[in-house]
Amino acid sequence: MNKTSFEQRARELVAKMTVDEKISQMMNDAPAIERLNIPAYNWWNEGLHGVGRAGVATVFPQAIGMAATWNVPLIHKVAVVISDEARAKHHEFVRNNVYKIYTGLTFWSPNINIFRDPRWGRGQETYGEDPHLTARLGVAFIRGLQGDDSVYLKTVATPKHYAVHSGPENVRASFDVSPTRRDLWETYLPAFEASIVEADAVSIMAAYNRLDGDPCCASPLLLQEILRDQWGFDGFVVSDCGAVTNVYKHHRVVPTAPEAAALAVNAGCDLECGSTYQSLAEAVANGLIDVATLDQSLIRLFTARYQLGLFDPPENVPYAQLPFSLNDSPEHRALALQTAQESIVLLKNAATTLPLSKDVHRIAVIGPNADDPEVLLGNYNGTPSHSVTPLAGIRAKLPAAQVDYARGCGVFTNDRSGFAEAVALAKQAEVVIFVGGLSQALEGEEGQQEGLPEGLVTQGDRTRLDLPDIQEELLHALHETGKPIILVLLNGSAVAVNWANDHLPAIVEAWYPGEEGGTAIADVLFGDYNPGGRLPVTFYKSVADLPPFEDYRMQGRTYRYFTGEPLYPFGYGLSYTTFAYSNLVVSAAKPTADETVQVAVDVTNVGQRAGDEVVQVYLSANRSGYPLRQLVAFERIHLLPNETRSLTFALPPTVFHRIQDDGTPVLEGGGFIIETGAIGAKISQKINVERP
Repeated sequence: MNKTSFEQRARELVAKMTVDEKISQMMNDAPAIERLNIPAYNWWNEGLHGVGRAGVATVFPQAIGMAATWNVPLIHKVAVVISDEARAKHHEFVRNNVYKIYTGLTFWSPNINIFRDPRWGRGQETYGEDPHLTARLGVAFIRGLQGDDSVYLKTVATPKHYAVHSGPENVRASFDVSPTRRDLWETYLPAFEASIVEADAVSIMAAYNRLDGDPCCASPLLLQEILRDQWGFDGFVVSDCGAVTNVYKHHRVVPTAPEAAALAVNAGCDLECGSTYQSLAEAVANGLIDVATLDQSLIRLFTARYQLGLFDPPENVPYAQLPFSLNDSPEHRALALQTAQESIVLLKNAATTLPLSKDVHRIAVIGPNADDPEVLLGNYNGTPSHSVTPLAGIRAKLPAAQVDYARGCGVFTNDRSGFAEAVALAKQAEVVIFVGGLSQALEGEEGQQEGLPEGLVTQGDRTRLDLPDIQEELLHALHETGKPIILVLLNGSAVAVNWANDHLPAIVEAWYPGEEGGTAIADVLFGDYNPGGRLPVTFYKSVADLPPFEDYRMQGRTYRYFTGEPLYPFGYGLSYTTFAYSNLVVSAAKPTADETVQVAVDVTNVGQRAGDEVVQVYLSANRSGYPLRQLVAFERIHLLPNETRSLTFALPPTVFHRIQDDGTPVLEGGGFIIETGAIGAKISQKINVERP
């Protein structure tokens, strides 16, 4: 059986439905149609970094942490595990006649928006600020979710939010975005194109905002001209939740619900998360939309349900055989630990402060994130059967040592009552480990309560980049004790830890690391794991370094266009060993317009420890209209001491293209610089691309 036969079955089924029945199936909570043996189905499920909001599941690091691994095969393995658990949980729900939200097989993940500004509260859900890194990880994740069976889909992946969406959160329901054509095609669309053209994503979610005046969920440019005509997409489009309602209530491009619903479906939005599509009956009666257009959307939706095997005997669907015991298995927890380990970025390590000796007798673990299991999880998360906080991980690592703990302060409140206890413990310790950073209270989605105490709602977007004042003040007090302080950050976006960088000997970035975060952090701190994570975002020194948050032009943003001095640059991360690069060879000094350029380089571990290096290849042109630097290839490798690996990267001709103001790609030709290398030891080679 192939997709054509599934589509034919969908076409025959839709033909039997009344208009009201058809409309009922175009909203996320689709009721059963008993006379046609169609069970109820809720299209809304989440799998951002583990099966979300459906009980116990393996919880991996938040997406921004997975991006920090720079490990494409690993992210594919993570997605395979997520889809394994998704299938196992779904069939258990069906066996118990449960068809509610978060029980289906259509997953509204991954979030492949570009994290263009660190103030955006939902940036934690993304793979960072670079289009190439985002595309490679997104493709791997989508393929892992959807499976590799020749007949059936394992799950449906839904890359989101299409397109040009990254805040501000508080006006997302009415905001109009107008990027340059070049920024649209070179920054905001490449990951979406890869998700459709390479990964064959079956679904895509349209964003809340408008793009050049048109709501994204009702944009002929996005949903027809680009998505279907140019990229060949043949799946279904779903709106973000409430986005169709926003078309008339907040964007106000039309005055009524029937007009908004008709506008969205006519543009190609097949499924609504919400209930405004209830007014489609009135839209049909008033001639705003015809039934044939509804049928087109219904056929797309039911084709996907047939591809998932939801209308076939379970014994015919290979994924239906996955046992429920896969969920939260020891093997999956081990992968969560590995992912957390690989996500950790060592930002500073003066005088080889780290790794710490396991012979230490007394340690003070201090800080608001040191023993909070909730902060490990980020948002859009599942529930781990048990989780390991940094404090628990450190105590397990050093069973013979005295490990004292004081919270000291909250993440951002002004209560200083715990300062005295924290300082007293620091004075008695040989070393202080301060675990701070951010939480869902400071960064998240508009209206988010997930990851927060009852009654508290996230601030959403951040207004500043600094560590919260209360934590900074406590760090100063601890520093005055004269004891060495290791700063461990848990957060989902860049933090301007300028004072800490100037005064503390070591800083570790651990993101929201998931259920095994504490174990991974302890492994890094005490040398059982050599950190190899790299930053997927730029760490700026101040919000003053950034253009206005509402400005979607890329000028002055991210490593590709930022002309200032970052605190820590994109792609940065230290190791407990040292790597050297040599023998950079480019296949052609003057490649032709259609020639793939091969880049070869040798990488050697010249230190004393085995470790991971992320080999990064950048392209620059040193002329107007081009990014300052552009990531074009990368690979994470493991090297033993004195081991050398020879790597070759293939750069397609498209990396030398520029997008013109009308959106068309043009090979301008001219000189380029190809660069790679270790921190502080870059090697490069010039080439001259011939114009066609």
